[in-house]
Amino acid sequence: QVQLVESGGGLVQAGGSLRLSCAASGRTFSTYAMGWFRQAPGKEREFAAAISRRAGKTYYADYADSVKGRFTISRDNAENTVYLQMSSLKPEDTAVYYCAAKAGWATKNGNDYDYWGQGTQVTVSS
Repeated sequence: QVQLVESGGGLVQAGGSLRLSCAASGRTFSTYAMGWFRQAPGKEREFAAAISRRAGKTYYADYADSVKGRFTISRDNAENTVYLQMSSLKPEDTAVYYCAAKAGWATKNGNDYDYWGQGTQVTVSS
């Protein structure tokens, strides 16, 4: 069982930055792939970014086209935390952001993820 708690959301002006954090419980955090998803009002949940469990000395990251080049996902296994650094924010990035964990490979499909946090609100004003 993994419990996830997001933090770091808030209100920011367009062009600004925020860093989201997701703290995980449990001693097996390093074995999980982690993802960030978001859901805007009236829209379906969508993939934002994912990061693999470590493969040798490397982590693999993947991004939605809409955030590529602006968002960076990272993880600190010693701290059981995954981060989402968001830069050059746009009003269309406004959403509730959720982190999620799954065993095995990282994917873009939220239905593949086993554990979810409660979400943190990000609002970008124009």
